[in-house]
Amino acid sequence: MIHSRPIHRAVLAATSAGLAVALIAGCGGTTKDSAPAAPGNAPASTKAADPNATIKDGLKITFLPKEIDNPYENIVDKGGIEAVTELKGVGKEVGPSDASASSQVSYINTLIQQQQDAIVVAGNDPNAIAPALKEARAKGIAVVTYDSDAAIDARQIFVNQANSEDIGRSQVKLISSQIGGSGKIAILSATPNATNQNTWIDFMKDELKKPEYAGIELVKVAYGDDDDQKSFQETQALLQSIPDLKGIISPTTVGISAAARYLSSSPSKGKVALTGLGTPNQMRQFVKDGTVKEFALWDPSQLGYLAGYAAAALASGQISGAEGETLKAGKLGTRTIGKNGEIILGPPTNFNAANIDQYNF
Repeated sequence: MIHSRPIHRAVLAATSAGLAVALIAGCGGTTKDSAPAAPGNAPASTKAADPNATIKDGLKITFLPKEIDNPYENIVDKGGIEAVTELKGVGKEVGPSDASASSQVSYINTLIQQQQDAIVVAGNDPNAIAPALKEARAKGIAVVTYDSDAAIDARQIFVNQANSEDIGRSQVKLISSQIGGSGKIAILSATPNATNQNTWIDFMKDELKKPEYAGIELVKVAYGDDDDQKSFQETQALLQSIPDLKGIISPTTVGISAAARYLSSSPSKGKVALTGLGTPNQMRQFVKDGTVKEFALWDPSQLGYLAGYAAAALASGQISGAEGETLKAGKLGTRTIGKNGEIILGPPTNFNAANIDQYNF
């Protein structure tokens, strides 16, 4: 999100990235009432983790997506709520109707007042939400980020859907194979400050420097703000302003589906290649009608599930987010926490006409 306009509310209640990753981090061994406030809104210090600690019953864990109507993140959050329910906690999803950092900050402040045990958030801006997340940590609330990270010192764990470098470089490989290794391409991203998008795009640009991509020219990075209609309009603008465009990479589920919808009924169908990150259910019709040949994604519900277990373990003191710790993640088995508190779900899957009907998310 990776991160996308409405899916049914039933899905919202039940999901949230088959392609995704979300985790919640918590202050090891402290409670919201006992955690000392740290000066300058810095996170309160945490006790050493106790891997033998039991998961507390009744934990209150909230998932905060980039925006509440983002289908991908709804799937992620549904998976997270499933994990929290398995652990006898109370999970919920709340969030703004617009993908803005200021809106997320308002929700974080409310969750602090509600004394949640953990907050799991996909950040719209890594630095803008950091002060509010630090305040949450100072009050003993576990903080986990998923899909799109926040400033490292503002959270304890980042649940990453896949290795960021692999995601970025694989997107270039996909578009290159679809345009014959030559031509002008554009990127249709989400918001300009989205951590995950910018990281992936940096790796795409670096990959394009390799000799085998000398024939490919990146001419534009456009932003659809994870809004369906704006992404649709940005696709139209790209095709009108760059008449010899050969391909578009859209590493956001909102963007790729909107771009596919525009291309499917335009003269550019079959002439301009489109790839990126999307869910099989969003993209199935466009693969079958020939608009899109191949795209990628991970399992978003598993991303949320992993984040839910991470949040509960943090809030219970089983883990602290330190490198080398082991997280027990239910049906997903165990994961080892890496550098800077990062946990990786696993590699993405490529979807095409041959396998897309094997997936339902």
